[in-house]
Amino acid sequence: MISVVLVRFIEDLEGAFAEGCDSVTMPSTENQGFSLSFSSFGRSIFGVGQEQVHSVEASNESDSCNLELGSFQKRVTDRFQDLSVASDEQFLSIDWIQKLLGAFICCQEEFRAILLNNKEQVTKPPFDRMISEFFERSVKALDICNASRDGIEKIRTWQKHLEIVFCALGSSKRALTEGHFRRARKALMDLALAMLDEKESGSVFSQRNRSFGRHNSGKDHHSSSGHSRSHSWSVSRSWSAAKQLHSIANNLVPPRAAEVAATSGLATPVYTMNCILLIVLWTLVAAIPCQDRGLNIHFSVPRQLSWSTPVTSLHERITEESKKRERRNSNGLLKEIYQVEISSRRLTDLIDSAQFPLADDQKTEVERNVMELMRVCEAFRNGSDPLERQVREVFQKIMACRTEGLDYLGTPSHTEQ
Repeated sequence: MISVVLVRFIEDLEGAFAEGCDSVTMPSTENQGFSLSFSSFGRSIFGVGQEQVHSVEASNESDSCNLELGSFQKRVTDRFQDLSVASDEQFLSIDWIQKLLGAFICCQEEFRAILLNNKEQVTKPPFDRMISEFFERSVKALDICNASRDGIEKIRTWQKHLEIVFCALGSSKRALTEGHFRRARKALMDLALAMLDEKESGSVFSQRNRSFGRHNSGKDHHSSSGHSRSHSWSVSRSWSAAKQLHSIANNLVPPRAAEVAATSGLATPVYTMNCILLIVLWTLVAAIPCQDRGLNIHFSVPRQLSWSTPVTSLHERITEESKKRERRNSNGLLKEIYQVEISSRRLTDLIDSAQFPLADDQKTEVERNVMELMRVCEAFRNGSDPLERQVREVFQKIMACRTEGLDYLGTPSHTEQ
């Protein structure tokens, strides 16, 4: 019916032009009776067309944004699923920690791209508040990166003591004497002292921390108050990894539905990155020797988020491992550290109980434990440099994302790296 009416209207319109008429009346239909001037009718036709075009463009933009955010969540889920189901042999090893840091770096870069693609949203409330809180947590993370670097340096000093043990006991071409055992025992005692908690051993690492960034120019970089606010320059002797983690975890709550809607869904990836940042830092502190280690933080995420299952599983698995090892005053949950602790204690006991000349079974047991230590030392030697480079890259990626984000917000960065 509408098409017939439109045809008749066009015919009348042509007739009206032929007669020189100024306007024409739209014929009535059975369902509606109204009249429009030609100009108002034209505006209504084009108005509807423009609204439809804008509606389609907005819909396409919304679909593209939803696809980007959904893809981000899926990749986070996949990466942490792989990490959470690692075998006992791989779990918390140097290789596994490198994979964890690699997963974080990928997530960080993808999140950075999301901010870049939606930077016009960054200054709009409530997203501006959410992203500012994320950057505040990020800058606190830089201290943990520096403390982790110190932990890796501490591991390198253990290698020196282990090398002495190998020199004393590692040769199968000579008979082992009491002198060899005394030298090895002294190196093992020095190793045990070096592996004590920093507060007990008076370690100088916290006093000579070097940042991943520029050298100190004498400026007071971090004068703000708070828990431990050195923020990536250098951790002081009173700095606490446990307090820093608690500070990062503080007020970390899922966004409300209204906040998700108001930010076009962007509140969800911000919350995701806050949680990923926390779990990765918490794992670093758990695994690597760190000043005032403490793992007792509240970590709970909504089950409806796709990545919540693997991340929660990861947290629970590390917590269980911590309960087992902390009874032995472990220096860190890194698998290789645990192997050093076990093998060095066993070798120390063998040396203390040795009687000369050595019986064949004693000599075999000593050689077996020396070989175990040698394998761990090799893992440290091969893994410490790549691990430190990855921690450095985490530091730099966090810093770059924060600097760009503050530029979007129009806020100068007062943190010098």
